[in-house]
Amino acid sequence: MISAASFATALGLSQLPGATLAEVDAAAALQHRTDRKYLVPLDRTRRFVEQLADSHQVLDLDGRRTTSYHSTYFDTPRLGAWRAHVQRRRRRWKVRTRLYAEDALCRVEVKTKDGRGATVKQALTVPAAAYGQLDAQAAEFVDKVLAGAAIPVCAAELSPAAEIRYVRAALADLQHGTRVTLDGVLTCHQGDGDRTVALDPGHVLVETKGGVGPAPADRLLLRLGARPVSLSKYIVGQALLTPGLPDNDVRRLARSHFLTGPHTAPAKLLERDHAA
Repeated sequence: MISAASFATALGLSQLPGATLAEVDAAAALQHRTDRKYLVPLDRTRRFVEQLADSHQVLDLDGRRTTSYHSTYFDTPRLGAWRAHVQRRRRRWKVRTRLYAEDALCRVEVKTKDGRGATVKQALTVPAAAYGQLDAQAAEFVDKVLAGAAIPVCAAELSPAAEIRYVRAALADLQHGTRVTLDGVLTCHQGDGDRTVALDPGHVLVETKGGVGPAPADRLLLRLGARPVSLSKYIVGQALLTPGLPDNDVRRLARSHFLTGPHTAPAKLLERDHAA
């Protein structure tokens, strides 16, 4: 399986100056933000990184420029969060626990949409051992956030629905307070299931996180031929792994950029591509 360090090398992250977590958080935390997502070929992503070198810094954690993310998503028995997203309801929401693997840091995160369509994320730090579950403290936090967003769902209705794993590099324009994340080695797995969905190893999921208007990074992506897509890791995973879900635009997009197969197959494919 390709390592986080190999992903950093493939993206050319050594070209960028580093920034500490405190610097990135101080300038670009943006819990209330507009996200734009792009599926970009790996070679074009490297060019994108090269052209950001004068304006962006990469999060550097004692010499490590990527982090392995494990995210368990929670949903209702009828997949209420999944359906709200696919049906483009105004009150969309997601609940997950996220583990930053190398740092043994875990958070419970709740994402909602405000009246203007912007993403609002709220988080609670919990012990790493609490990853993948909603204990009493987490459930109280989830209930409070969802109720505040007028979403009629409570933590007692939720159970683990899928786990997403990927490697992320985080870039920040400290002057303008915007961020870019680059995700690869991305897989989705359901509980004890024997099938895994993985992002095509020739692509990177690029997300820009900023204000209502496009950031310089968005304009650069457009010049490189990338176009925004409506895509959620959790939504894609459920669409491809859960039998009987209605067909939709998300699934059609996913089939052109994601692979379905045994758990280890996508990682081997990615490793082969870098060895070529």
